[in-house]
Amino acid sequence: MDPNNGSIPSAEEVLASYHLPQVKPQWLNCNYGKHIVKGNFLTLSAKPKTVEMGEWIAHQVVDHWRMLITFIKLVHDREEDGSSICNSRKCPKMSAGASHSFTWLNSRLQPVEIPAYEYLSLVQRYISGKIDDGNLFPTDPAGVSFADNPAFCTPLPETGPDWIGKRSGFPQNFMETCQTIFRQMFRVYAHLYWSHFEDMFCLNLEKSMNSCFSHFILTATTLGLLKKSDLEPMQPLIDLWAALGTFPQGCKAYEIANISVGHLLIQKAGGPPSS
Repeated sequence: MDPNNGSIPSAEEVLASYHLPQVKPQWLNCNYGKHIVKGNFLTLSAKPKTVEMGEWIAHQVVDHWRMLITFIKLVHDREEDGSSICNSRKCPKMSAGASHSFTWLNSRLQPVEIPAYEYLSLVQRYISGKIDDGNLFPTDPAGVSFADNPAFCTPLPETGPDWIGKRSGFPQNFMETCQTIFRQMFRVYAHLYWSHFEDMFCLNLEKSMNSCFSHFILTATTLGLLKKSDLEPMQPLIDLWAALGTFPQGCKAYEIANISVGHLLIQKAGGPPSS
């Protein structure tokens, strides 16, 4: 709602507020938003009743990183001649379109802009280091816990502070760290879409990336790993996928989407994509 006059902005006005380039990105054409598989990814994101939440979030972090690293390597790894798809000439900063760029904290904890290639190197080192840290992601099977079923047991009272993952041995900062990891993964996806979608299309991998990213968004929103403000660089695609039915009604991703904008994007592309 417009705070100045109390009116609800139109889809055109909301779309204009995204400050998209005059020539819309290829991935905002619904004909390029297809997935490699059909189905409801929400079933892969929702926690099973018998799994402890910390265990489930840890599984999702590792699983989504495993999928994303494949796309990172495609643009980041150097060819025999020393070149890479993502390089300092093409991507002088880690950006997601003209309106969003991401900084990294230097040794003095100051945010600095660095080339996307260097940012991707640091992200890989950071996330892999966190996942391999046995204190943050314990791997001892003896520590695995199951979710309490109130129909069969009464949970024992606990003393001291509680946090997600405590029962399975995850540290108190576990959820905060997982949110940071997901935020960094989102930034990588945003850069891939804004700067390298055409590269993925030429490699016939755009449907695979769409599938992984929509699954990622469903997981992040369902488990509270990303806030709506974190998703801003890719909000138009979230709107589009919600309108196309990729995000089912009732899920968090659908709730944060602007369906009217999604339908407007479909209309501008000439109608829904052919199956």
